[in-house]
This record gives sequence, structure tokens and C-alpha cells, in this order.
Amino acid sequence: MSKRSLIFRSADDGKCKNSQEWSADKMAVHNTLEHKAPQYNYADSFWCTYLVSVVAASIAEMLTYPLDLTKTRLQIQGELAAGTNGVSHAPYRGMLKTALGIVQEEGVPKLWQGVTPAIYRHVVYSGIRIVAYEKMRDNVLKKDSTGAFPIWKSAIAGVTSGALAQFIASPTDLVKVQIQMEGKRRLMGKAPRVHGTVHAFQKIVSEGGLRGLWKGSIPNMQRAALVNLGDLTTYDTAKQFILSHTSLPDSHLVHILSSACAGLVAATMGTPADVVKTRIMNQPTDAQGRGVLYKSSIDCLMKTVHNEGAFALYKGFLPVWIRMAPWSLTFWLSFEQIRHMLGATGF
Repeated sequence: MSKRSLIFRSADDGKCKNSQEWSADKMAVHNTLEHKAPQYNYADSFWCTYLVSVVAASIAEMLTYPLDLTKTRLQIQGELAAGTNGVSHAPYRGMLKTALGIVQEEGVPKLWQGVTPAIYRHVVYSGIRIVAYEKMRDNVLKKDSTGAFPIWKSAIAGVTSGALAQFIASPTDLVKVQIQMEGKRRLMGKAPRVHGTVHAFQKIVSEGGLRGLWKGSIPNMQRAALVNLGDLTTYDTAKQFILSHTSLPDSHLVHILSSACAGLVAATMGTPADVVKTRIMNQPTDAQGRGVLYKSSIDCLMKTVHNEGAFALYKGFLPVWIRMAPWSLTFWLSFEQIRHMLGATGF
């Protein structure tokens, strides 16, 4: 019997089909498979995006952390040297001299003092802020019919995702700031407050309870909201503007230009809130876990301006910007490159 005369028994009705009928059935199945929904890309999933964000942020944090330490020391300097009459007589050394002073007085490794809780912070903070922004952009606020994301929607997404991420990560930021100041305290002849990351967590909880872990969380969230308004919103908007108004492809050059804009705007908007946040988180607390020097972020803002002048709110701006520029550059280049390697879509 030739192949053309072969018959096939159907599994559902027991009837016989010749080869032509069977071929028609196979063609119908093939057409159905062709019109199925596109396969899900796991590289664009929630957890993959979260992990890529954490890795990229950790790389950026390790490379730029000494600038963060220098910035923190500068912001606390005027507070530590304030006279009894409320007027500061601080010998401001500036960014470079402060960094060199840390190296000469405490050693090179001290430039990375507090980097462990800083990495812990980004495990929470960077992952949440990126996935929250993308979810709001793609599923909540949504792009318009042309595929563009209006800047006002981008601003809402940036502020919301930044504040949410920072509230959850606030305890790690508190520990980081306190550890960063330990070297300075020892040089001033003061007893150390904490001896490491775990001890810092334990001490904060023992003095102020679990609520104490969120000391300074309000100015922290305010700063994060402003920084992410500058970073996420600016990066997303600048990138889409460059891609739509030039012939440049989605490449490293576009990522560099966008991240440069993001770093500058983020530093400009976030430095005043950063100064207030740092001072509130570094202040000592009473038995009830309440701050001794400042009652609130507004109180800290007013006292800082009254005692040291309005420009004190931008104390540490240069290291903030110098740090944010390479941090933003390193983060976005790493983030976009890792996503590209995994086959995910661009940010």
C-alpha cells in the first residue's frame, strides 16, 4: 500500500481519515499555534528587574561610597563645631581636604566605613524604586497613545516610588549614617556609640524600640522623593527625548547623556533635604527615643538656616553632585547593559 493511501484513525470519534484530511487538521493546529500570545519574557519579570537593580546599585555604591562618606562628614561639621551661643565657628575644610583628612587621620579603609549597611539599603531601596516606577509607568499611570510618558506622570511615579522605597529602607540608612560618624567621634575623644552594623541595629532598638529604626524617616522620604524626581524622572524623560528627537539608537551614549542630566538634577533637588536628613539621623536621643537637638525636619531646617545661613542647606553639594554623577552613570550603564544581556527591554 502506498503512502498516499494510508489512513489514520481519529482519537476522538474512531472514524477514519485519509491523508488529505489529516493534513488539513495539522494545518489548522499550526495556524492556531501561530496566533497564540507571545511567549512571556522572564527577563522583564518583577523579580528579574528587582535583582538587576540591586546588582547595578551595589556596583555603583562600592565605586562611589568614599564621596558619600565625605559628604556626610561635611554636613555634620558645622553642627559639631557650633558654639554655645548658637553660632557656628567651624573650620570648613571643603570636600578635598575632608577626604584627605579622613585618609591621614583614620586610614584609607575608613573611606568605606559604613558600606555594609549601605549595600543592605540598596537591596531594599533600589529594587523597590525601580520596579515601583516601572509598574506605575506601564500599568497604573500608563503611556499615552503615542507611546510617550508625560513628564507630569513621570514626576508622580518618581516621587511615589522614591518615598515608598526609602520608607521601607530607612532603618539601614539610619545605621549607615551613624557608622559613618564613628571615626570622627573617636578622633574627638568621644566614646564610640556603635561597633558594627548588627550592634547599631541592636542599640537603636534597645533605646527607641522598633519605632526608633525609623528615626528621621520623614526627611529621609522627602529627600528620596526629590532625588528620585530628579533621577528616575529626569533619566526616563531625557532618554525618551533624545531617542525621539535625534537619530541616536538606544546605546551607551544615550545612557551616559541621560544619566548626566539625572545626576545633576537629583543633586540640586536633594541636597537640602539630605542635609536635614543627615542631621536628624545623627542626633542623640533621649530615653523615649526622641531627638535631643531637633523636634522635626522643619525645626532642623530653621535652626540650620538661623545658625549657619541658607547656604548651609547646600553644604556638601559638590560631593553630592560629584558622587551622584558617577553613581547615576555607573548604575544606569550597568542596569541597561545587564538587562540587554538578559534579553530584557530597555528602561
